[in-house]
Amino acid sequence: MTPFSIHEVGAAAILPPRDILVSQWADENRVLTGGAAAERGQWRTRPYQREPMDVLSPGHPCREVVLMSGSQLLKTEVLLNFLGFIADVDPGPVLVVEPRTEDAKALSKDRVAPMFRSTPCLRGKIAPIKSRDSNNTTLHKVFVNGAGHITFTGAISPSGLAMRPIRYALLDEVDRYPASAGTEGDPVSLAIQRTSEFQHNTKIVMASTPTIKGISRIEQAWRESDQRQFFVPCPLCGHYQVLVLGDGTGPGLVWPEDKPEEAMYRCAGCRELIPAHQKAWMVERGEYRAQNPGSKIPGFRVSQLVSLKRAWGSIAAEFVAAKKAPETLKAFMNTVLAELWEESHEVPTDARALWNRCEPFEAEAPDGVALITAGVDVQADRLEAEIVGWGRDEESWSLAYHVIPGDIMRNEVWDHLEGLLLAEYLHDSGQKLRIVAACIDCGFKDATVLRFTRDRYARRVYAVKGRAGESPIWPRKPSRKNQTPFFMVGVDAAKTALYDRLKIGEVGPGYCHFPIGRDQEYFDQLTAERKFTRYHNGYPKQEWRKPGAARNEALDARVYAYAALHALCASGLRLNQHCDRFAKMAGSRQRGTRALAPPVMAANVPRSAPPEPQETEVRIPAPFERAEQWIPRRNWFGGR
Repeated sequence: MTPFSIHEVGAAAILPPRDILVSQWADENRVLTGGAAAERGQWRTRPYQREPMDVLSPGHPCREVVLMSGSQLLKTEVLLNFLGFIADVDPGPVLVVEPRTEDAKALSKDRVAPMFRSTPCLRGKIAPIKSRDSNNTTLHKVFVNGAGHITFTGAISPSGLAMRPIRYALLDEVDRYPASAGTEGDPVSLAIQRTSEFQHNTKIVMASTPTIKGISRIEQAWRESDQRQFFVPCPLCGHYQVLVLGDGTGPGLVWPEDKPEEAMYRCAGCRELIPAHQKAWMVERGEYRAQNPGSKIPGFRVSQLVSLKRAWGSIAAEFVAAKKAPETLKAFMNTVLAELWEESHEVPTDARALWNRCEPFEAEAPDGVALITAGVDVQADRLEAEIVGWGRDEESWSLAYHVIPGDIMRNEVWDHLEGLLLAEYLHDSGQKLRIVAACIDCGFKDATVLRFTRDRYARRVYAVKGRAGESPIWPRKPSRKNQTPFFMVGVDAAKTALYDRLKIGEVGPGYCHFPIGRDQEYFDQLTAERKFTRYHNGYPKQEWRKPGAARNEALDARVYAYAALHALCASGLRLNQHCDRFAKMAGSRQRGTRALAPPVMAANVPRSAPPEPQETEVRIPAPFERAEQWIPRRNWFGGR
């Protein structure tokens, strides 16, 4: 690496940057490698990427830029090209903020470092990482000419956000930031405050896929921007329009029934159908048009409907699959269409209405159930447990609800629970199903619960604690107390999913079945909580609350049973595939039973009892255990 002379360092500090746009720099210089990008070779700016990059050039007067887009489309590549431009053309101190420190490290190692290695004009701009060189680490890279640095940090780190003055603030996925960086306050505000010393030439980029309407940070920033939408022309009539999914009758994607992969686009102007192969022609001639031209903040929104990497048919097929469940539809709206999700979490239907739809179950485990989980809420004087059967697309059956009274410090209570967890449930096909996984709340008397779960971990009996906020339902790794694992369950996400399912009124994906005989109090507890919005440092935050002295044990037990299902999925279970295998096996079992029965069954002749299920070895490794475990189980998992 050639050292820079004092004259070169001085020239870099006082001379104006080269007169070149960010998109021009990227087209002329950036090289993509297979390990860091889906494409290889020389970078080529897409039409919907050019303007968002060019407003970041030094000659543009804007100070802030807003990027609200679908995933894998605009945000990351614009930020990477801007980083390369800064290092080569207009260096200065840069702060890159990701939601978590792990995300910041991944961006630095997997995307930024390969770009600096593969792009000729960037080689040598940053010294190699050395373990003993504090000026060059994964999270802090200093330009060799001394004109600036790139610092990567997580939004939860107050020290990373407040350490140094910065000229460029690149805030990625702001909708996933926590409400506060430790106790210091809003991470977006903390980062922007660092730019106060560079008022004349600073650039602040706020980028994210949108999330929930009313609490989305990128929504607030977008509304304050000039709201540029990407318009494309119709190849038949020339009418310019923003591509939308549509409802099948107006402008938008249209496809034959059960053939979403053949989707075409109905023009808003001439109403004619545009074939998929014309999409590239439309996008190449597209342009941004401001919907709020009075604002001085450039804001850009674009969806995957204009992506040249995705066919309309694949997007339509993804929509058909996503609309089966509210949470997958929400993810589709956010990440594919770059649209906000509007939630309404008043009680979806009152407790009385849920009680009125109770139905008779034809067996302990009705037809449709393919596996069973349990959730246990722990109180000082009792345990409350719900046994839930699961079918395709997370259709559920509440098979049983048990209240085990007694002092939870006494062994008898836990012996009773052990009996429930080992119980068998007769399936409509004649098979016997057992509980596959169970989650027990250890937020109260954790030592007692951990003692119980420690020896049953191999049976997938897990100790769990609820974690509020933007946390996944099942974590990627366990926590430990006295070497005993327990799991932090994202209860807010689980409650949101449950309440969305309680809204479903037709039997099918996500529908919740309840048996005749379940009392009204169960449904009162199941619907006890509400979602409220409170403001923290001026930013909205949603949280779940229950009124006054209302009880919610049934809600907690169902949440833990749902978390147990997610624990299985984290271990590699594919629910729908398993349901298909089980249905095939159960169908064979029913045919075999009928073959053994006499042609005519007299009223006083009992039907032949189904044979006992065979022992089989089922390979479901417990989450995060390195060693594979082969555990003898009843044939509740349909064999291998």
